[in-house]
Amino acid sequence: MLNENIRSLRKTKGLSQEELAIKLNVVRQTVSKWEKGLSVPDSSMLISLAEELNTSVSTLLGETVQEECLNEGNLKNISEKLEIINLQLAKKSEMRIRTIRYLLISVCAIIVVVYIAFAAMNSEYLTWDFNNPELAIAGTLLHGFEFLVVRLAPFVFIGSVIGIVFTYRKR
Repeated sequence: MLNENIRSLRKTKGLSQEELAIKLNVVRQTVSKWEKGLSVPDSSMLISLAEELNTSVSTLLGETVQEECLNEGNLKNISEKLEIINLQLAKKSEMRIRTIRYLLISVCAIIVVVYIAFAAMNSEYLTWDFNNPELAIAGTLLHGFEFLVVRLAPFVFIGSVIGIVFTYRKR
């Protein structure tokens, strides 16, 4: 909600991300992250952002309340809302990391299964009659695939295990 409001108000005002970033003394990537919902501005930056976009903080946060002066109570409310948004971003990030971890575990499992299948085949295709064009093509493809897997899979497996370790968080 906040990210959509920042983007629409910036575009309504006719500002690019770069122009808004310059006015707020931040880099363009910061504005981009706000608009993508990857991060949120802190409470003081939210006030500056609202001033630059000629709107209220409550409008940026998606509320429809009457205009009030920014006092300590309002700053506390803004801080609480930003904390909620940050928690939502943290949950989204945790889900992303969990998905990546499961993907890496799946890659490891697939590599193990392929290695077991190659061990069970025992390169049987090498005994085929390669004078037969169909068997020659199939045997060459199997040999090429096995050659690549045997040489690349250990690196992918090690990379996946390292990725699993780095995405593991103790709670």
